[in-house]
Formats: sequence, structure tokens, C-alpha cells
Amino acid sequence: MSWPSDKLIIQVLNDSTNPEIGDMVEFECEKWLEKGVNIKYERRENRNGYKAGALREGLEKQYVKDCEFVAIFDADFQPEPDYLWRTIPFLLHNPDLALVQARWKFVNANECLMTRLQEMSLDYHFSVEQEVGSSTYSFFGFNGTDGVWRIQALMDAGGWKDRTTVEDMDLAVRASLKGWKFVFVGDLSVKNELPRTYKAYRYQQHRWSCDPANLFRKMSKEILCCEKVSFWKKFHVLYAFFFVRKIVAHWVTFFFYCIIIPACVLIQEVQLPKYIAIYIPSVITILNSICTPRSIHLLVFWILFENVMSLHRTKAAIIGLLEADRVNELVVTEKLGNTLKNRSNASTSTVASTSTRTSDSVSTSTSARMRPQRRPRLKFIERIHVMELIMGAFLLYCAIYNVFLGRDYFFYLFLQSAAFFVMGFVYMGTFVPSN
Repeated sequence: MSWPSDKLIIQVLNDSTNPEIGDMVEFECEKWLEKGVNIKYERRENRNGYKAGALREGLEKQYVKDCEFVAIFDADFQPEPDYLWRTIPFLLHNPDLALVQARWKFVNANECLMTRLQEMSLDYHFSVEQEVGSSTYSFFGFNGTDGVWRIQALMDAGGWKDRTTVEDMDLAVRASLKGWKFVFVGDLSVKNELPRTYKAYRYQQHRWSCDPANLFRKMSKEILCCEKVSFWKKFHVLYAFFFVRKIVAHWVTFFFYCIIIPACVLIQEVQLPKYIAIYIPSVITILNSICTPRSIHLLVFWILFENVMSLHRTKAAIIGLLEADRVNELVVTEKLGNTLKNRSNASTSTVASTSTRTSDSVSTSTSARMRPQRRPRLKFIERIHVMELIMGAFLLYCAIYNVFLGRDYFFYLFLQSAAFFVMGFVYMGTFVPSN
């Protein structure tokens, strides 16, 4: 069952600088327009404000003034036909509700080990963090896509701001401070893609870690001075949501597993109690993994993977807090679409794919097949990540020292060292040559 066409305006926003992508998206919109779909194609000639700028301009159109709600999807999201029927009623029956957020379902989770591990982390985010925040009527963040906003609430909160590239989190915090409520619909899933290349995943995690820390710096005073919410809600947003989850969690993971334990190996006078070194981390890890039962056998790989990524998240959070270089840097997360599935013979042809991260009611991604040619050789330099290799060498040294001279044997250091080397040489995810 689909939403009545007379009550729905589909707006496609495209701010890509690639004219070929724009032409393909426009052509697709024209086909749907000929079928009687009320669709509007809006194309920006600049990328000012990035996604926030596109959304802000999209809501300034004259025809939007007759709308009450706006559903937002990124380019790779595939909502079911009954999506609006399962979300809009929440907003109709509760005038204090600003946002209905659905969960994500990953179409390429089985693509490789890296996508399986990403699925474990994101399943925990939706099943625990979002679900608990919704059920306890406390604050939880908007995921930037796969959600329906009440336009009145959006405007009341000040609209889209481009002071960081986490415009979704920025808006959610401001709306919450205005007294608006959110609901998470855990049984409604929308299909989308996970990053398949390590390079794309690193850029994504940098943005997801750097900009929330930067937003924390910029909004702390605004949150503390807000008079419409209680002290406990301010405390929850500042301490539990921002400080603990967006900053401390990364630092603790990296410094504990990759610095403190190795330091205890090298400095024999320092002894780490077993309940701190083993029991507490084990309980936390198991609780993080139970949201994806089918991947429980990958738990060890997930721990090692998360520890490596904590290096980049810690670095990104520090950059965000200090507003240093690369703060608010937007690198669009590369999504390969179905190009890898359509690859007939890797030895005789190559597939190039491009994607745009555009948002509002509908977005589009495109892929193009190049003429058959020889498979390009992988550049060795593309497989080198110095930070991972340095950490891998350090942990390997500590592991060898621990075997010969240590008292408490932390054999996991060999595994963690191997994980850093594997990701340092990019033997993780799907490798796509840049040429």
C-alpha cells in the first residue's frame, strides 16, 4: 500500500558537482513524472553547507509550505512502500512528537568480514542506544536519514545548520532543548549499504567521531543556558550522550587496550588487576555483541577490529575538540552499489561506480560500466597506512617482550598486533583500485 499521491510531494535534491550524475538523476525523475508521480527535482550549482545546505534550500521551496512532515533518505536507502503508513501515524497522534526514526538493515552485510563487523556495531547502536533512549523518553540522536520530521518542530529548533557536518545531531539536540520528543520504531527497517572499502570506512568514522566532539564544544554553553529543560536532561545530553559516548568511549578503548596494557608489560612495576584487564572488558564486549547473534562467532575479530578503529576515532575526537586540521571535513562515504555483483569477469573488465549523498524524500546513486580492459595493477602505496603499521610494530614488540620477560602473559597482544598489520596493509574489506 502506497501513500496517497495527492498528499505526497517527492523532492529529489542533488548537489553533486558531477554533471553526468545530475543528468542521470534528472532523467530518472522525468520518467516518474510522466507516470503521474508528484516529484520535484532540485539541483544546486554549489555545495555550500553540504547536506545541511541542500536540506535547508529544499525546505525553502514554495510548494513545501503546504507540507507538515518531511521524510529524509540518503542516496543508498531503499524504503518499503508502506514506510509512511508506519511512521506518520505516530506524528498525527502525538503533537509533541518531532521525529520518528526507523532502524537500518544492511543489504551487503555478508559482503566481507569488515561489513559483518560493522553490522555488529550498528545493531548495538539501534537495538540498545536508540531503543533505550526512545523507551525511557530521554534524548537520542537523529541518524541523518531514514527518519520523518515534523516541519514545525524542525523550524522551531532553528532549521538545518551547517556549523558541523553532523547536521542531524545538531538539529536533534536543538529540538530536544525546545521540549520536542522523539520515537524510535525498532521493527521498521530500511535497506541500505555499509562501506565496503577500508578507506571509505576510515573517512566515515573520522566524520562520525570528529564532528560530534566539535559539536559538543560548540553547543555546551547553549545546552547549559537552556531554560526549557531540566538539569537532569542537560546532564544526560552533555555527559552521557556527548562526553561519554562520543569522546570518552573512544579514548578508553584505545588507551586501555593499546597503551596501558602494553605499558604494563614493559614496566614490570605496574600490575593490572585481572578484573580490570579481563572480566569487566569481557562483560562489556559480550553485551555489545548479543544484538547480532548470528555473528557471535566473530566476537574476537570484532574486538580486534574495534580496537584498531579506536585509534582513528580517538584522533578524530581530539581534532574535533581542538578544532584542528580536518575538522568538519566532508568526504562522501563511497558506496559501491551493485557494481561488484554485476562484475562478470574481473580479469577482463572493471566496474567504476559513483555515488552522491543527497537527501530528502528520495535520493539516487548511479553506477557506470567501463569498456573491457586489462585489470589495473594494485599500487603498493595504496595499501600502506603508516599509523596502523607503527601501532602494529609497537604491539608486536610488547608481545615478544611479554613472552620472554613478562610475568602476566597478555597473549592477545600478538592478535592485536596482527590486526593492526592487516588493516595497515589494507587486507580488510573490498579493495577497489583508484585507477
